[in-house]
Amino acid sequence: MTSGWAAQPTAPAVDAPARPRRVAIITDGNGRWAERRGLAVAEGHRAGADVVRARLRDAADLGIEELTVFSFSTENWARPAAEVKALMTMLADRIERETPELVAEGARLRFIGRREGVDPDLVERMAWAEEQTAGGTTITMFVAFNYGGRAEIVDAAARYEGGGEDAFRRLLYAPDMADPDLLIRTSGEQRISNYLLWQCAYSEIVFAPELWPDFDRAALERCLDEYTRRQRRFGGRTAT
Repeated sequence: MTSGWAAQPTAPAVDAPARPRRVAIITDGNGRWAERRGLAVAEGHRAGADVVRARLRDAADLGIEELTVFSFSTENWARPAAEVKALMTMLADRIERETPELVAEGARLRFIGRREGVDPDLVERMAWAEEQTAGGTTITMFVAFNYGGRAEIVDAAARYEGGGEDAFRRLLYAPDMADPDLLIRTSGEQRISNYLLWQCAYSEIVFAPELWPDFDRAALERCLDEYTRRQRRFGGRTAT
């Protein structure tokens, strides 16, 4: 004898996404980290740069193919002149010292942002680092320097002659950059601060409480795992 209840159809299972392959990070909190320790802001930026280097290695180890970090925004020129000068000096030194390491590790380095108004010597070092690491295949790190999402769109629009989204995308600073699967912002702040406005249209966002210099591998893995619990619909509807 069969039950009077008809078997209910089972909704198709929704697969959780695998860990992201393209990750962008707003590396926020260097200044507050330094202030809480009674240090100069420059020390916070120095500690933050060390963490960028360490998390790049972790990202490669965790299978991330593209990592994009926010180094210096178009709005950051408004910071105190001494802080800006220290940042420029540190970036130049880091490029000089770390580029050979990136080559040895198979990492490719790209800078995105406006280069007009930047010290010519620094621009030359940036171009040198890009050239030296061009053959890297392990991971690509995009460094957003003198970058603003609105500025990128305005610069592309000035040259756009029609042809749809694909044609417009080819005019962005790095047309070969894939859209990030995941955007992470550290320090507990919950905004995207004019970062990758075009590319992050459908990125999942995780706000991490750690100040950037405290953002260790465990924190990175926690953010990646949070991504796997999301359902990416891209405007569609998931069966329930």
